[in-house]
Amino acid sequence: MKQYIVDAFTNKPFAGNPAAVCVMESWPSEKSMMNLAMENNLSETAFIVKEENGYHLRWFTPGTEVELCGHATLASAFVILNFYEPNSGKVTFNTLSGELTIQRKGDLYEMDFPTYELREIPVTAAMEKAFGARPIKAVLGLDLVCVFDSAETVKNMTPDQPLLTGLEGRIQNATARGIDVDCVSRSFCPKLSIAEDPVCGLAHCQIAALWAELLNKEEIYAYQASQRGGYLHCRMKENGRIAISGEATLVAVSEIVAEL
Repeated sequence: MKQYIVDAFTNKPFAGNPAAVCVMESWPSEKSMMNLAMENNLSETAFIVKEENGYHLRWFTPGTEVELCGHATLASAFVILNFYEPNSGKVTFNTLSGELTIQRKGDLYEMDFPTYELREIPVTAAMEKAFGARPIKAVLGLDLVCVFDSAETVKNMTPDQPLLTGLEGRIQNATARGIDVDCVSRSFCPKLSIAEDPVCGLAHCQIAALWAELLNKEEIYAYQASQRGGYLHCRMKENGRIAISGEATLVAVSEIVAEL
């Protein structure tokens, strides 16, 4: 079984968000996939098997299987379209979130993702204590998205991870208006056994949708201000979905020799 390490949402290695992508002939047990995800200790390990009706894709964090992951989907598309179907311009994955189609557009890989209904919720003292700064707005979809007064506040915060687990949402996101980009964000995931996701595509299904509404813009150019950093091109679509694009680069190819 080959495993590829791909940095997503970047055009240079050791930046963006790393994902492991495993291409297999058949499915190992869930325990085996979970063990490999823990061994890799990356925010996501993707597993791909080609079946009669196309490619089947699953994602595992070091703590659990998840229903949708942006950067590992981008990394998976990069692997398939460069190493398995290099003459194809798109690939469709069957996933727990339905069919996901990714198109290659120059150096970008464009993913078609769902959006989530966002409802505004009260800003609380618990949010302020957990993030170390008081949000000026909070909305809740699949994840919590807290808006802060400046990009510098977001970049410099050191949240209290145990307190974040007490807040609503699968992921706790901090975001602010950008200067040379539309928005700056960070994504904290202690509930998924990840302190901080370097660049989170799924979170931007909500973050970009929020900023599209706040800025009255159809396209949002976003920067994830983690230590590694990464850029996302986000475009709201008429059908209530969102196109999220990014670059990717290969870091390593390895062969798994342990029995799964």
